[in-house]
Amino acid sequence: MTPEDFGFGTQIRKSPYFDATVRWGAKAFSVYNHMYIPRDFGDPEQNFWNLVNDAILCDVAVERQVEITGPDAARFTQMLTPRNLSKMAVGQCKYVLITNADGGILNDPICLRLGENHFWLSLADSDILLWAQGVAVHSGLDVTITEPDVSPLQLQGPKSGEIMRALFGDEIMDLRYYWLREVELDGIPLIVSRTGWSSELGYELYLRDSNFGDALWERIMAVGVPMGLKPGHTSSIRRIEGGMLSYHADADIHTNPFELGFDRLVDLDMEADFIGKAALKRIRDEGVTRRQVGLVIEGEPLAGPNTTFWSVTHNGETVGKVTSAIYSPRLEQNIALAIVSVAHAELGTELEVSGHAGVSRATVVERPFYDPRKQLAVA
Repeated sequence: MTPEDFGFGTQIRKSPYFDATVRWGAKAFSVYNHMYIPRDFGDPEQNFWNLVNDAILCDVAVERQVEITGPDAARFTQMLTPRNLSKMAVGQCKYVLITNADGGILNDPICLRLGENHFWLSLADSDILLWAQGVAVHSGLDVTITEPDVSPLQLQGPKSGEIMRALFGDEIMDLRYYWLREVELDGIPLIVSRTGWSSELGYELYLRDSNFGDALWERIMAVGVPMGLKPGHTSSIRRIEGGMLSYHADADIHTNPFELGFDRLVDLDMEADFIGKAALKRIRDEGVTRRQVGLVIEGEPLAGPNTTFWSVTHNGETVGKVTSAIYSPRLEQNIALAIVSVAHAELGTELEVSGHAGVSRATVVERPFYDPRKQLAVA
């Protein structure tokens, strides 16, 4: 196939790696943050095994950056999130939530601190650039909000560390989990971080000049292929195993952090103000009416992920919905993330799910489903 075989129109942007992904076997794309994202390099189960046994390289340039600079950058960035950033060091990354005045989640990006007054928000799928620019207008703070020329790649899997060593030398091996470093590769300007959307050992390489997209992809593959690297796409199987959210599926503007069990990402006692603080205090005090849970769904292996929200019932009464479901070949189970009423969120609760194969029995279980302490990613 050629790049011309794919087309959503000129309003959907292509990444600097688009042509390379097609050359390396991308067969289908979807749209994320108004951009093409590869979703198919063949069998998704094989993509999963490539990830967990070796390594995959994924085009995630769709993770657009919101760049916040200026004398008040730190104060402004804190205004956007309920997570306390007061001790965030230069060179550190943090998983954060962006909330609105009602405490609803607008995005769940990685925040990167490149300098004292220099932050990036590496976005999930929603228009936080517009939100941040709107918030800045009447904030009274001296900040500049832009989208820089930055396009991430994800190198993920147990062999990713050795591939990084081959690319950057031994010094890259002391890069800690959720920290970043400014580097160059053959003159290509990059930020490298120990982050990723896989729950495996992994790195993200933020290309800072889109002109080098093709060269960067080919350089990584040239070094990595002899070490087991494959081109790939973000794995729904692995991210659901890891209990990782997909925005618009597992969370949206009507979901609050406490429903997802993200109390640790909300500091209502810090002195700094942030958007949604009063609402989140009220939600905390009143308690939530629903919670996210893990489900194991009985029956034959799911043929693929759910493409609609599946109804969750108990004795014929609707009590919630399945947001993400998949068959895990490693666990040999159908696993799902769901949001259900608090009364039906206790571990061991038996429920019914209306999905691909009609009504199936399901049981509430712990999540994440695999490696709950994230030891693979942190190691």
